[in-house]
Amino acid sequence: MTSAPAIGFEYRPSRRFLHCLALIGTLAVFAVVLSALVPWQKLLLAVSVPLATAVAMRRIAASPVIAAGWSADNSWTLHLAPHEDVPATLASFRALGSFVLLRLQTLERGVQVLLLTPDNSDADIRRRLRMRLATLQPGEALPRL
Repeated sequence: MTSAPAIGFEYRPSRRFLHCLALIGTLAVFAVVLSALVPWQKLLLAVSVPLATAVAMRRIAASPVIAAGWSADNSWTLHLAPHEDVPATLASFRALGSFVLLRLQTLERGVQVLLLTPDNSDADIRRRLRMRLATLQPGEALPRL
């Protein structure tokens, strides 16, 4: 089998995913308000849920990854915001319909999670990633650092 061509793509966090996360946080607050908890517990949770949601949204939106590349020899490179390229290894992945979730491990920055969705990536890139990820053997591209 010939080696697979390199795949490179620019990355930005999905706005739709952030909107869905905000909607889920809002629904969670409504669930707390409608629950049978005592008032002080409702207040505590009604304040905690939006704070936790905001922290999660901020963390996702502040991803340092600008671009990623998967070379023909199965090595990954992440291009980060301060204009540095760092090597990475594929820790895990999931392909769910038109979504592709990648967890990439770097020595300098730890785990970087990339969620590729229809609003932040090209359909052809996601298709090529899904096809190439499907060819991986169970431990092939997932070495531990």
